[in-house]
Parts: sequence; C-alpha cells; structure tokens
Amino acid sequence: MATFNEKKTCSQRMENFGRFVWNPDTGELLGRTLIKWVYISLYYVAFYVVIIGLFALSIFSLMKSLNPYVPDYQDRLSSPGVTIRPFHYVEEDINICINTSNSESWGSYTKSLQEFLAAYNSTVQAVQNVNCTSHDNIKALLSTPGSKTMRACQFTTELLGECSGEEDKNYGFQDGKPCFVIKMNRIIGFVPGNTTAPYVNCTSKNSAALGQVKYFPNGGNFSFDYFPYYGKKAQPNYTNPLVAVKFVDVQRNVKIPVVCKIVGTKISTDNPHDPYEGKVEFTLEIQ
Repeated sequence: MATFNEKKTCSQRMENFGRFVWNPDTGELLGRTLIKWVYISLYYVAFYVVIIGLFALSIFSLMKSLNPYVPDYQDRLSSPGVTIRPFHYVEEDINICINTSNSESWGSYTKSLQEFLAAYNSTVQAVQNVNCTSHDNIKALLSTPGSKTMRACQFTTELLGECSGEEDKNYGFQDGKPCFVIKMNRIIGFVPGNTTAPYVNCTSKNSAALGQVKYFPNGGNFSFDYFPYYGKKAQPNYTNPLVAVKFVDVQRNVKIPVVCKIVGTKISTDNPHDPYEGKVEFTLEIQ
C-alpha cells in the first residue's frame, strides 16, 4: 500500500527554504553556484547592451534621415482653414451679439482684438521681420546668408486701416460698425496661385440687412509676399497676413448669417467635412 508523505512542520519548511537560499554543502545561492551566477549575469548584460545599442542605432539613423526644417510628409491639408477674431462660440457655432449701449457686451471682443494684434505692432514687426515693400525678389530678401532660417515680411496694424485700432481703440463696436480680422491658417510650402492674390469676400443670404462691407488692406487681398510659409523652425518669426472686415451699416436687431470666404486658386470652400476650410461662418446681431 502507498504511504502518505509526512506533513512537514513550519520549522522544517523554513529550514528547507533557508538551504535553498544558501546551501553551505554545495556552495549554491538560490540554486546556482557563484560561477553560474557570473555567467548568467554576463549573458543578460551582453543581451541588453546589444538590444539598447540596436535601438539607439535605429533612432540615430531615423534622426539623421529627417530634415528639421522641412517635414517629410505634408499631406494633412491641401487647402488652408480660416479663423476669425474676435469670436464667441455658442455650442459649435460662432455667434456675435453686441449691444452698442452696453460696453460689457462688446468689451471682451475689443480686448481680444487688442491682444491678438499686439504681435502686429509696427515696433515689434520692425525688430522681428523685414519690410518687403518695393522689393521684387522677396525670396532673396528673406534669405539669411550662411543660415537655413528665413526671415519674414512685416505685417503691421497700419495695413488694417480703420480696423487697426490706432484711432479707434474699440474697433467700431461701440458704434455698431464692428471690425473682424480674418486669418488664413499656415500650410508649409502653400502658394495660393501665381497671378491673382487671394482675397476675402463676405456675403449673407440677407444681403440687405448686412449692408456695406469694407476690407483692409484695400481689396481684402493676402499679398503673395507672405507665401510660401517655410515652417516654424525655418521661419521662426513669421506672422500671418490678415484681412480686416468692417460692417458699416448692419441692420439692427436682426440675426444675420455671414459667410466670409477666401477666394483664390487652390483654396477650397466646399469641403463638407471641414466647415472652416477656406471660409468661416458666423451669426452677427447688433442691438
């Protein structure tokens, strides 16, 4: 008949565990002799050194193949998006509602414009960028000898005329003749055509209520001097060109749907998946 193994006591189990940790008869530590521990340690050290070396070599090869000034892949956007300042979102739509007799209704808008246009101050632009007026070879003017970085053309608030904020710090909001600034988002290497500069055109289904629209600079054009954009590292001081739109005689107490499109070659305005590609839509109400 089979015999049952005698149940070991707690002290016996602790003794067996102690002999496993260190066996004085065989000189084993945790089941291995010292020389075996040396061999296995050397093996794992060599293994991980090779793995780390291969990983470092692959990262080094990848970084050497990348150009920090020009992205390898630029297929995210083919047509620029458009943004507007100031703005106020109601759910997913931009809704601008002001009361000319209540400064609290438009004070945040004028503050937003002042903060946004601070980078376009003539003093700041004179330090950072180049005056490209009356120059034909813009690329040569912006190139920096001995450097891969490019300078950028100045764009100052003076170009925004009545919407510059220099004479009217409230940008027309207190008079019910508000100014808005349209900005085209940056795309590296993008040039909007070759002959006709892109321009802003603001319309409404209720054109009679929208009234007259003024554009600054005159014609609402984005000059070719600011294209192409070479990238943040290649052109660190680049500032986007702007177009200011002033609504002069908007009908009061009417919600007016407004669409401001950028009209130009290579600029799409009918993308159903991106409502801000090439245009911006908002509702304007002046009380």
